[in-house]
Amino acid sequence: MSDPREMMRELQRMADRVCVLILSSDLPEIDIEIEKNKVREFCLDSYPDREDLYDMVYESRFQRLWDQFREEAEVA
Repeated sequence: MSDPREMMRELQRMADRVCVLILSSDLPEIDIEIEKNKVREFCLDSYPDREDLYDMVYESRFQRLWDQFREEAEVA
C-alpha cells in the first residue's frame, strides 16, 4: 500500500475498530492489547519516524476510552 491517503485511511479504520472493541465488546483486555499492537505495527511500518505521534494520538485515545468505559464497567 503506497498511496499515503489510503495508508492513513487504513490506520484510521484500524484505530476506530479498537475504539469500538473497547466501547462495545466484552473482549478481554489481552485481546484488545493485541489489536492495539496491530495498529501500532501498521503505523510504524507506514510512518517509521512518527512513533511519538502514534503514542500521543492513538495510545492516549485508547487509554482514555479504557479508563472511562472499561474501568467503570469493572467497578459496577
